[in-house]
Amino acid sequence: MNQNVLACIDGSIHTGTVCDYAAWATQKLDGRLVLLHVVQKPEPTVLFNISGAATISSQDNINAELRKLDEKREALAKEQSKQFLEQAKAHVVAAGFPSPRTIQREGKLLRELEQFDDYSELLVIGRKGANEDESDDRVGTHVEQVIRTTDKPLLLTVGEFTEPKKLMLAFDGSETARKAVTTIANARLFKGMECHLVMVAGPDPQYLEQLEVARLELEEAGLIAVSALLQGKVKENLLAYQEKQNIDLIIMGAYGHSRIRQWLLGSITNLMLQESPKPLLILR
Repeated sequence: MNQNVLACIDGSIHTGTVCDYAAWATQKLDGRLVLLHVVQKPEPTVLFNISGAATISSQDNINAELRKLDEKREALAKEQSKQFLEQAKAHVVAAGFPSPRTIQREGKLLRELEQFDDYSELLVIGRKGANEDESDDRVGTHVEQVIRTTDKPLLLTVGEFTEPKKLMLAFDGSETARKAVTTIANARLFKGMECHLVMVAGPDPQYLEQLEVARLELEEAGLIAVSALLQGKVKENLLAYQEKQNIDLIIMGAYGHSRIRQWLLGSITNLMLQESPKPLLILR
């Protein structure tokens, strides 16, 4: 299995955190870290003669100068991208990790990520982008788009890096959730971690049984496994549990019709990403 970890960087203040989590994951997977920066080509500047006042020749001269400026802007954007990658690479090496590979692409992030579908085992990206403010009223648009399109496990980072020791799986007893349990049990990324299975549902014995089956699977894989059945509002319960138990990483499945998995396609995803001070890992 390919063990490349692909970290998408953008030169923002979040780049260091993305690199730290990606380097941690690479070490756990005994893989290779790849840093990707996608340069967005500047839109061309064109002067239109709407008044008829300027002569055709003078307008052509101005447009020619504008094209030169656009070429300069494009060259500067590529040079800036190169610097972003070099700084991120130096950050990883300074933290004691092997030197990563760097890749520069030009275009749209989503289109470029499609080229790496069969290349990486894990995708790491910051919750916010370089062109997005730090307010909590929205999730970065790049995150929303990547969540909806990528088929790879997706680690969404936030805040400062903390090496994950405890993880929490939002469990609902569904097929997707059970597959997530099996993934956690078999993945090198989670070895040695304490795993909390948390279900928010009514006090039904079948839920307790589902949790116990999942807990035993993790325990048999050598993980410290804890299960909890909570009642009430899903988001509030998960966030409260995360804080009380000092959870470092939240894991969710991406597709399905249950309340938990609908988050990834709806407004509650945004709320979790905004309100959780810890990263989220989305499993396919």
